[in-house]
Amino acid sequence: MAAIEAKNLSAPEEVRRFPHGHIDLVMIGGVTAGRAEFEPGWRWSRDVAPIAGTESCQALHTGYVVSGRMHVRMDDGTEAEAGPGDAVLIEPGHDAWIVGDESCVVLDFTGLADYAKQ
Repeated sequence: MAAIEAKNLSAPEEVRRFPHGHIDLVMIGGVTAGRAEFEPGWRWSRDVAPIAGTESCQALHTGYVVSGRMHVRMDDGTEAEAGPGDAVLIEPGHDAWIVGDESCVVLDFTGLADYAKQ
């Protein structure tokens, strides 16, 4: 039997807040999908690490950057930057921060189930 399910991120089932940002979450087909908004000044190692309790982000992120720019540094020193229109895959073991003075909005389909969960 075919199925279709739609949920609007403008009416999230859960909102997780952290310094300089928040994520709006919906559960769909057993997947936690979300829209993350990272404000200027946000940095994972400062704003989310205290919640996660790890030295680097251990989530696998598969997503799409709607607006703003984010710089990512992997634990091995590899660095990259993503901006509007970029589809991204960010493997576990990274830090990230916002570049510039515009909030970065990212749609994420793999890395938010436990992200910034108290």
